[in-house]
Amino acid sequence: MPRRNKTDVTYFILMGLTDAEDIRLVLFVLFLLIYLVTVLGNAGMIMVIRLDAQLHTPMYFFLSHLSFIDLCYSTVITPKTIGNLLTSNKKISYVNCFTQLYFFILFGAAECFLLSSMAYDRYVAICNPLHYPVVMSTRRCWALLAGSYLVGLIDSLVNKLCTSRLRFCSANVIHHFFCDSSPILALSCTDTHEIEYIIVIFSSATLMVSLIMLSVSYVSILCSILKMNSASGKRKAFSTCGSHLLAVTIFYSTMIFSYLRPSTSYSLGKDQVASVFYTIVTPMLNPLIYSLRNKEVKNAVLRVLQRREGSRHWK
Repeated sequence: MPRRNKTDVTYFILMGLTDAEDIRLVLFVLFLLIYLVTVLGNAGMIMVIRLDAQLHTPMYFFLSHLSFIDLCYSTVITPKTIGNLLTSNKKISYVNCFTQLYFFILFGAAECFLLSSMAYDRYVAICNPLHYPVVMSTRRCWALLAGSYLVGLIDSLVNKLCTSRLRFCSANVIHHFFCDSSPILALSCTDTHEIEYIIVIFSSATLMVSLIMLSVSYVSILCSILKMNSASGKRKAFSTCGSHLLAVTIFYSTMIFSYLRPSTSYSLGKDQVASVFYTIVTPMLNPLIYSLRNKEVKNAVLRVLQRREGSRHWK
């Protein structure tokens, strides 16, 4: 974490989303319910995929790790946000603030490239089905997963090295509900132009490279589907990638709105709303999207429940 002797600030104050007591209570209940659904949904998805042998395929391998990242990603932000809504003490220590920022960037960047890996998996399954078992081998799946985590690690380390050069003299009020780069940089009493430039380059590169990979995969998938003669084949192909495309759209639309828009169009209220979506709401939606729109997952849940009931019966 950044060295203490470079700053006079020992803690920050997270202003949160609102000061209105009644609205804070409503948001507390809402975010608590969302977080509970997030934990149960993602943990349940991981458990079902691990327990059901029919889901031991590359697509569900990536989906289980997406659930793990969403679970970690949400846990980095949501519990502290919920706690701040319930109490007037909105302090977060210097170390805890930068720890939250570090893991937020790590899991956020990793999710970007994991979603791209899932798009590549769907591309191979639809456009090159005969070679799918060979192309999406166990080694390649682990390589794509490791690459996703490596990108997240590099992004978070770059951010850590940049922010370690910051000094905070007296201002310590963060006008946000979590420790993000932009509001932290705004508090520094040192020149942040070079640091902002580096952070913007890396965050933009992460978003744009992963988005290009996604776009190339889905353009190829669309071209392949349009060439199909069978209407049932087209429906099956669309259903195969429909859930993933919906999850990608929700995640990237809010991320792009927050990080790749012109600074002249910045609005704290709009930025916070977008941040709520990609930090709190999206991790809850992903397991719901994949379970409600996927017959294989529904059938796997039923098989797991039937096996548990059967084992209880024999006991």
